[in-house]
Amino acid sequence: MAKHPVPKKRTSSSRRDSRRSHHALSAPTLVECPECKTLRPPHRVCPECGMYDGKQVVEA
Repeated sequence: MAKHPVPKKRTSSSRRDSRRSHHALSAPTLVECPECKTLRPPHRVCPECGMYDGKQVVEA
């Protein structure tokens, strides 16, 4: 019968929480559209007016 590895000591809450320190979610970055002033993700076509880099690229 095979023996399975088992932790000798319980993982402390401090150690466990330190490991999870990078798990937090961050709010999405939003910038103001220079044309219609609505918030949109950077480097994306504006969903409201269809402008990107000063050009009309999508019919809104």
